[in-house]
Parts: sequence; C-alpha cells; structure tokens
Amino acid sequence: MQLGILLTKDHRLLSVAALLDVLETANRFYRNEGDKEPFAISLLHQSGDESVSYSGYLSKTAAKEEQYGLILIPAFTGDNLSGSLKANMAWIPWLQKQYKSGAAVASFCTGAFLLGASGLLDNKPATTHINAEKSFAKLFPLVQVQAEAVVTEKDRVFTSGGATNTFHLLMRLLEIYCNRKVAVKAAKVFSIDMDRNRQTYFGTFAPAEDHGDDLVKKAQEEIQKNFNTANTIEELIADVPASRRNLVRRFKQVTGITPIEYLQKTRIEAAKQMLEQSRYSILEVMLESGYNDLKTFRTLFKKNVGMTPKMYREKFSGQLV
Repeated sequence: MQLGILLTKDHRLLSVAALLDVLETANRFYRNEGDKEPFAISLLHQSGDESVSYSGYLSKTAAKEEQYGLILIPAFTGDNLSGSLKANMAWIPWLQKQYKSGAAVASFCTGAFLLGASGLLDNKPATTHINAEKSFAKLFPLVQVQAEAVVTEKDRVFTSGGATNTFHLLMRLLEIYCNRKVAVKAAKVFSIDMDRNRQTYFGTFAPAEDHGDDLVKKAQEEIQKNFNTANTIEELIADVPASRRNLVRRFKQVTGITPIEYLQKTRIEAAKQMLEQSRYSILEVMLESGYNDLKTFRTLFKKNVGMTPKMYREKFSGQLV
C-alpha cells in the first residue's frame, strides 16, 4: 500500500515519529518472516516547500497525479490551531481529490482540524484532543464530535484523540490493513492497552476568561471563588448585576455551557486535583469540592470523568508507585 504522511506546517515532531515507528515496526514483522512489507511509506510536503530529511526519509512533493491508499495527518504543535489551519489550507484540494479517488484518510490528535476543514468529516463522527474539543465543534458544526472517543471511523475516514491515543488508531489501522495478529503484536511491542475506550479522564476544565464579556467573567470569578460553599447557583450569581435569564443566556453564548454546568465542572475539576495531589479520603474530597451526598458525587464524577473517584486516584495519584 502506498502510504503518505503529511508534513504539514507546524506538525508535531513526536506525532510523525510515532507514526513512522509503528509503521516501520509492522514492516519489520513482515520482513523478518520473509514476506513483502505492507506499507510503502512516503513523507509528503507541499509544492514549493523544501525537502526535509526525517528519520532516514527524504520528503517529496505531494504530486497531483500520484494516488495513495492511506494518508495520515499528524498532530499540530502549540495552541494556535487557527493559525496552523490557515497555514495548511493548500492541502485541502489534494486531500479531497485523494479521498475521491479511493484513499482512506486518518488524522491524529489536533490533525483533525485539517481533516475537518476539508469537509471529509461532515456528518461523520470525529474526535480530537480532549482539550481542543470545544474549538473543534465550534469550527465544524457539521461534524458529529465525540469528545470522549479514543478512535472514530466511518467511510474510510479515521480520527484519534490526543497524544497516546495515536497508538490506538495505529493499532486499528494495522488490524484493518494487516491483520489482528499484527496489531496485537505491535501493541505488545509499544505497551499499548488495547481496551482503552474513553479519553475523558485526560481532560482538564480550563475555561477561557478573555472573552470580553465582563458580566460573564464576574460570574465565572464568583463560581471559582465560592464553588465549594454555595448551595445553589443562585447564591453564586446573586451579586452579578443582571437578571438570571439574561445572564444564563449570555453565559452559555460565551462559554458554551450553562452556569449550573459550569459549577459542576468546576467542582469536579477541584475534586480531580485533590484526588491527584492530596491524601484526603473520598468523603473528604466530596465535602471539599462542594458536595454533600456521596452517591451523587460518585455519579456526577463518573459521568464527567469516565471513571469513579477511586479509579481516578489509582490512575493519577502516584500512590501505587
């Protein structure tokens, strides 16, 4: 199979390295058995860009006449995703033509932004880095965003969540284009737990406050300051000079969620930090984060994070090391 990895502007080096490492490993499996390698790997750059030497490969221009069977879009670096997207718009007609001619296309982490801009994700499921999900959904309203998903696939279009979820999509691609045995063998080489089915617990609630709406910002500050002592959202926004209806409307317009949802997410994020960094019991964490019913706390925590408070502590506190 002719396989192309796009060297987009602002691509993350680690993302490209992971793709190459896994694909070269699969090729080696076949080579060691005396079989033909399944992937003919090319690193591709845009016309006008200089060739780049990368891990033994010399990149080449993505020619219009050359057809690929599988195209991989690596993650972007940094937080300026809109800038990275603008810098890579020249890839879109090429991607559309390749897909129309039969290529499968896969994006990794924030590489989904370029795939989304191509229109190939319209009316299809997609995931990206958990902390970029809101920006992605806002930019591409026709995409069926599945923020919690590790991997999505439909009609030869694939996406993966953030960072190490790259390996989960790569294992899926090995399963499809090689076989299950090769995918499992590669998963063992790279120590990948193939049963991961959510990425929610990797997210961090870090809402923007530089949106320019002073009323909403004041409400955010009140929630952040008193989330663990107030009993209702009305108590928290009582000092904000706006009617509740008007504030709720503006709050959701600016942040994407209601004040009540914002309060819950703030409390859950505080609980996560205590579970990671303190030796408080689960009951103490519950009380310190503003809840007074253990069953409700566990239910809300699992709904937002994807696992129980106990499981979260075991995964991230380091107390088992």
